[in-house]
Amino acid sequence: MARNLVIPYGPQHPVLPEPLHLDLVVEDETVVDVLPRIGFIHRGLEKLTETRDIHQFIYVAERICGICAFGHSYGYAQTIERLMNVEVPERAEYLRTIMHELSRIHSHLLWMGLAADAFGFESLFHHCWRLRERILDIFEYVAGGRVILSYTLLGGVAKDIDGVGISLIKDTINGIRSEYAEICSAFLKDSSVKNRTVGVGYISHEHAIDYGMVGPFARASAVNNDARMLGLGAYGALNSFEPIMSSQGDCYARIEVRAKEVLQSIDMVNELIDKLPGGSILNPVKGAPADGVEATNLLEQPRGEVYYYASGNGTKFLERMRIRTPTSQNIAGMTMALKGCDIADVNMIILTIDPCISCTER
Repeated sequence: MARNLVIPYGPQHPVLPEPLHLDLVVEDETVVDVLPRIGFIHRGLEKLTETRDIHQFIYVAERICGICAFGHSYGYAQTIERLMNVEVPERAEYLRTIMHELSRIHSHLLWMGLAADAFGFESLFHHCWRLRERILDIFEYVAGGRVILSYTLLGGVAKDIDGVGISLIKDTINGIRSEYAEICSAFLKDSSVKNRTVGVGYISHEHAIDYGMVGPFARASAVNNDARMLGLGAYGALNSFEPIMSSQGDCYARIEVRAKEVLQSIDMVNELIDKLPGGSILNPVKGAPADGVEATNLLEQPRGEVYYYASGNGTKFLERMRIRTPTSQNIAGMTMALKGCDIADVNMIILTIDPCISCTER
């Protein structure tokens, strides 16, 4: 008679890029239940609104997660601008959106490299990260940093992108496109990759909705919930935008969605650059949010939808700042995908939600 064993998985594990902690209930080689444990790296960042004013907190927000750093500063800024009825210059909106899509490219390339490493494709890992370095070179030219950029300010951005920078962006992303085709072919056509991903970690469309899944994890199960369709920032200026989706609902589908989103983001950046308006890049924000005023905001981070909430109290310090991140939304769906899988597939399934525990445990 088989015995159930509880195997601790994480927070330190050779494959995990994040300190995720799970208790796996295993019967023979099959996972029958999963108990997630959160709180290992809780930092209390939201409470810092008591000691950091609305301008200072933007630098705290972008340190919620290194990979999503720009997106968090962008989402926070949009929330405060809505809280205080601040109109952002059109050129600044375009520059923010361009940088956000470049961040999506860099995040997806990083994730694809980690996924390749998880199923033992070491050379593919290096190729993904080699292309990602070119995006970080753009960040360094534009903002002076490669991961933490401090580029977004309340009311706009800290620095304009000159003609040399615009040419650098276009040349870099279009150069990446030609080499990226080979990487996509390896991920989507190689038989060894398919053997590790097709049919593994299946989530149905109905369960993806019931579990509130977001981002590529949800879109791989045909859930059309991309927040970019709201048209905020400069997304409304795009000629057409249709989220990348799949109906397969397995690990392969999640790879496919992210792989194709990289190409989509390259097209979006090219279009936004061609339409880039002139004018100011900053409308300085003065004063403080009124007492009792509230604002919310949605932003599509690389990992999925992020929800921001802020409330004012009449001072330069917020009364409350609340951030709901995509990984915290996707953990429930991940535990469901793990049930019934082989122990050997646990690593792959976890990585396909692109977990960010720094975001989750703020």
